[in-house]
Amino acid sequence: MKALLIGAGGVGSAIANIAARRPFITSMVIADYALARAEAAVSKANDSRFSAQEVDASDVNNIRALIRKVSPDIVINAVDPRFVMPIFLACEEEGVHYMDMAMSLSIAHPTDPTNKPGIKLGDEQFARQKVWKEKGIYAVVGMGIEPGMSDVFARYAQDELFSRIDYLAVMDGSNLTVDGYDFAPSFSIWTTIEECLNPPLIYEEGRGWYTTEPFSEIETFDFPDGIGPVECVNVEHEEVVLIPQKVKAKQVRFKYGLGAQFIETLKTIHTLGLDRKEKVKVGSVEVSPRDLLAALLPDPATIGDLMHGKTCAGTLVKGLGKDGLPKAVYIYNVVDNKWSMKNYGNQAVVWQTAINPMIALELISTGQWKPEGISGPEWFVAQPFLDLIKEYGSSWHIRDEDAQGIVI
Repeated sequence: MKALLIGAGGVGSAIANIAARRPFITSMVIADYALARAEAAVSKANDSRFSAQEVDASDVNNIRALIRKVSPDIVINAVDPRFVMPIFLACEEEGVHYMDMAMSLSIAHPTDPTNKPGIKLGDEQFARQKVWKEKGIYAVVGMGIEPGMSDVFARYAQDELFSRIDYLAVMDGSNLTVDGYDFAPSFSIWTTIEECLNPPLIYEEGRGWYTTEPFSEIETFDFPDGIGPVECVNVEHEEVVLIPQKVKAKQVRFKYGLGAQFIETLKTIHTLGLDRKEKVKVGSVEVSPRDLLAALLPDPATIGDLMHGKTCAGTLVKGLGKDGLPKAVYIYNVVDNKWSMKNYGNQAVVWQTAINPMIALELISTGQWKPEGISGPEWFVAQPFLDLIKEYGSSWHIRDEDAQGIVI
């Protein structure tokens, strides 16, 4: 498989490092707005199959020209979600397959944003379904860790564990710390703000999708593998759009284990207007407050050596088991930063994200997954994906929420 990877930041660099160990990749071109960053990712991968190019991910025509130059089998989008649509449309116009880890951005309801959704995450992409099917090309969207592996867990729960799902919540939490920083997000601050300060999206059977106030429904969830209790809140996330399309659940939501201090910091950022995307004039210069904040904070790709702890992504499912009796499980994946840094040189959060598009690509290359048009992770049978997780160096587990015992 010949791949064009757009984005050489934390996740993009981790994808390259993982891809360098997989023989099904025949070549990979890594492209970034900063050519030097793409070249650094190629150098770190240390593989003759890899090369670097420059690209402006905001410019459809520039992306199209690069696609024509590279002639890839698939384009992997590893940049901020604000660039999803330019890359997605460039692939559509050039007739090439596409994969991303975050979907097109939402737009809040114009008059009632904390009760009604406007344009949901991914709506712009799914609106192009007919065109992609007619062109005979596919897009696998939301194929990271969350969304991504969490959606695979949801599909597995439906197929193998439950006869009825009453409640499904993707629960994300960690005990990660960064030496020398009181506030240092382990993922893109641009994306973190977008997720956490937008009205959270919730799905309920019979009601459909609706929204709530940011940081709603605070609960403490006890995460496994020594992470422990973390305060979690509702957050806008792609799983709530994707999972109900293929998994029959009465309720679906995403809850992020931010912790009290992180939540208060984000609220302060919002109060001060530092979450704004629109440029403001400062003297003779125009700058986006959110871009300025991103420039002031440490790059998540570079803080791995300063990080300590583990990150957990998982799916909490409650309902009736295949035997008709009440059942509740948490299906999860944990990555220890010490392990990912030692084995790949990538911090835990970006490595945990990057493994998933690579597993999906391998399943597509072997014909075990056969995407058509625009698909999410839960469109496919889960077991082949789960079987490959261990081969990629990671693991997945099921915790019985009644007995708190590991059954896998």
